[in-house]
Amino acid sequence: MTRVDGAVVAAARAVLGARFRLHGRDPALGLDCVGVVAVAARGAGYDGAVPTGYALHGGDVARVRAQFDAAGFVPAATVRPGAIALFDSGLGQLHLAVIVPGGIVHADAMLRRVVERPGMPPWPLLGCWHVRDSRED
Repeated sequence: MTRVDGAVVAAARAVLGARFRLHGRDPALGLDCVGVVAVAARGAGYDGAVPTGYALHGGDVARVRAQFDAAGFVPAATVRPGAIALFDSGLGQLHLAVIVPGGIVHADAMLRRVVERPGMPPWPLLGCWHVRDSRED
């Protein structure tokens, strides 16, 4: 695992237990899946824009991919800890998570908190990105 990937994993795990809040960006007030990814990416040095005004329900996969690419995230050829993953969690619902050793960290709306889920989820994987190492720029 790279230094940046390790920082993403550590930052994602640091918000475990935070409450779920739609469009939440502050762990003290609550996070949604985009908020978890934003906190994790920022923990690894990402200082770019975080999406707002998005619609993950019925979302456009091509648009989400383009937003990640435009924001400077690196498309990943392989799924490994530290990756940000986009899933189709069913019925047109897109969902973001952070890949960690042995599973994912994500905002679980049903459990109303940020949790670590063991193993890969049963949802189809639609895309995967890594935070760019600022030392490479």
